[in-house]
Parts: sequence; structure tokens; C-alpha cells
Amino acid sequence: MKELSLHILDIVQNSVKANASLIQISIEEDTTADTLRITVADNGCGMDKDLLQRVRDPFTTTRTTRKVGMGIPLLEAAATGCGGNLDIQSQLGVGTTLYAVFGLSHIDRAPVGDMPGTMSVLVSGSPQIDFVYTHTVDGASFTFDTREIRTALDGVPLDTPEVVSWIQAYVYEGLDSLKTK
Repeated sequence: MKELSLHILDIVQNSVKANASLIQISIEEDTTADTLRITVADNGCGMDKDLLQRVRDPFTTTRTTRKVGMGIPLLEAAATGCGGNLDIQSQLGVGTTLYAVFGLSHIDRAPVGDMPGTMSVLVSGSPQIDFVYTHTVDGASFTFDTREIRTALDGVPLDTPEVVSWIQAYVYEGLDSLKTK
């Protein structure tokens, strides 16, 4: 995949399929440590130890529409190809957390990509799920939290076209503010 945001979109679909009600996405860019860390955590059904051991195999999937699951193996390849790694922790009935670390300045690291678009697609496609997206650059952070948006909207659905458009613009502005700090 050409952008890390597309990997995130794919990984979050696993959380949606796992019936998560809360999905937390974190991206941390640390120029001093020369690392980019991506964390996706959910409160979905989790994985048993057997599935957790096999999940990096592209021929392991819980989907019935196809016999391969490329999301995790591709993300792991992208991370290790940049001097990083991937770790997954999961507990059945509790949820799953995926950690991916990349060399921030590594020549082969894909760009983060369109996170405003990714977040608007995730929210509009699964408006019943709460998403928390935090992006940190050298200690300065921006956080988007659908729980706060729900409260402010007082019953207006998150998948209303005007709200989806606003979400994309809001995340874009938040990320843009990190570039000026």
C-alpha cells in the first residue's frame, strides 16, 4: 500500500468485524528517536492464543468472503522493511492492540497519507462505533474523539453528509496545526 493510512483503514476493519464499540488509533512521530509509531486498539471480541499465533500468516483469515488476510502481513512487511517491527496483543473477550513501529526517516517508509479521509470514511461507514484518533508530533498532539462530537451534535447522526465533511475538515485542520508547532 502506498500510504500508511490505507494500512490503518484495513486494520481498523478487523476491529469493526470484531464488534468493537471503541477503536483508538494513535500515530506518534518522534524526530529525536527517528520513529513513527502506529497503535490501533479496540475493545472487540479479541483473539484466542491460537489465532493470535497464526494471524501474521496471509492464509489465515476469519473472513468468509476470501481465503487470505493480507492486512497484518502487509503492515508487518512495511514496518520491518523500514527498520521497525509489529506486535499484537489480544485477549479473548477484552480486545486487541496492534503496535507498528517504523523508522521515521527511512527512505522506504510510506507516507502517513490521508488520515482526514480515512477518519471520515471510518466514521461514516461505522457511525455506531466510537473512534479516538490521536496524532502526536514531537510532543504536540491533536485528538479527534467521536464521543465529544456526539455530545456536541445532540442526536444528529455522525454519518450525515455535512457532518462527515466537517469531520474531514476538522481532522485536516488539527493535523495542519501540528506542522506549525
